[in-house]
Formats: sequence, C-alpha cells, structure tokens
Amino acid sequence: MAILFIPARMGAKRLPGKPLLAKTGRPLILHVLARARAAKRISRAIVATDDERIFRAVTEGGGEAVMTRADHHCGTDRIAEAAERFPEEPLFVNLQGDEPEIEPSDIDLLVATLEAGGADMATLAAPLGSPEEFLDPAVVKVVLDPSGRALYFSRAPIPFDRDGSGAAPRLRHVGIYGFTAAALRRFAGLGPAPLELCERLEQLRALAAGMSIRVALVREAPPGIDTRESYEAFVRRESTRRMV
Repeated sequence: MAILFIPARMGAKRLPGKPLLAKTGRPLILHVLARARAAKRISRAIVATDDERIFRAVTEGGGEAVMTRADHHCGTDRIAEAAERFPEEPLFVNLQGDEPEIEPSDIDLLVATLEAGGADMATLAAPLGSPEEFLDPAVVKVVLDPSGRALYFSRAPIPFDRDGSGAAPRLRHVGIYGFTAAALRRFAGLGPAPLELCERLEQLRALAAGMSIRVALVREAPPGIDTRESYEAFVRRESTRRMV
C-alpha cells in the first residue's frame, strides 16, 4: 500500500487555473482524485497544493488536501514536503493533476512494481498511438534498457530509428511516479538538474543522479489535459459517459 499525492497549482502556463476547470459539473482535480481513490493499493489519496482555492474545492468536495509552500520547483518537490507528515510510510505515489482518466488498475500496477523492489522509483509507459504523438513535444517519450528500467525521457522523438528496423519500441510516458520514502527524500534534496531544466521533465533529476526508475507497461496511456482543446475533449467524453 502507498499514500498517493496529487500536486496541484493554478499557474500552469498552457492552461492557467486547470485544477478548477469545471465544465463537467465538478473541478478537474476532483476527477483525478476520484480515480486515485478507486485504486486498491492506495491507502490515502491527498491533494497537495499552495492555493487556498484548490484546497477549498477539494475539501468541500469531500476530498483530503494539505497546504504546501509555493516555491517548489516541481510536483515531486511539493509532495516531498507533504510526505513529511507521514514519517513512517514506506511508499509514496505522485499522480499528476491532469490525469483524470487514468485507470485505477494502472495505479495499482505502479504500486505493485514499486513493492517488488529493485528500483528507487517506478512509473508507467504505453505504446505510442500515432506518428503525430511521436513528434509532439507535449508527449513525453521514454526508452528502456532490457530489464525495463528507464534510460532516458524526452520531449524529442526518441529512439531515432535510423534504418527503420523497428527494433526498439516507441513508448509514451504516463504522468505518475512511485517512490520509496528514501528515494523521495533524496530526490527533493538534490535540487534541479541541468537536463531537468532543459527538457522541463522532473524525472531527469533522478536519472542524472544515478537513481533507478522501473517502468511498467500498460495497454494505453490516458489522454491527459495539457491544453484548452484537450480539456474540451475530456468534457465531451465525460458527457458521453454520463449518457450511457
């Protein structure tokens, strides 16, 4: 079992105010929280935020939230602060606040991968769905070693298949991480790494420090909410689900 945190802030550059968008009838952050709470290997699901508006929306919606400092560089730094409230817990999960359609069973797979040991961290990946995704810098790609550990994450199209051999799979990263308690503390104590700052990908801080990340494969990546258009598409899907 693990405690899951959802880091949330209002200042996303591409979609400001994203956690509180509510065209579905409830804030986006509550959709994410509901998915997390449905996972069987999660003991508690908590939103970690520096914004009182998000805190109120979560608690008034029946969820659990904690306030954190506003000066964190990334979401994992934020959950590391929140995790200090639980010094005896061995495992923590960071679920990004823009994944309202992640499968609870995939969260369980992540925790099981972390519980199996042999790595500091765990995350998920899925086959890329189209050539357009492969070229899209908003879609993060990951390459693995033969044992399933991450070699690198990038917004660039990797791996580059020079001869068209198809020998290495093209994988899309899913925005969720699992940490042992020791790995989470170490990550937060490192500070941003040059590769992290270059690609704007926090997991590169861990790789640059020699930390190991085990990657479990799932059938399909959830769409995620990065832009106004992707949010509107989510609203349409939610409307269709309610009608079924």
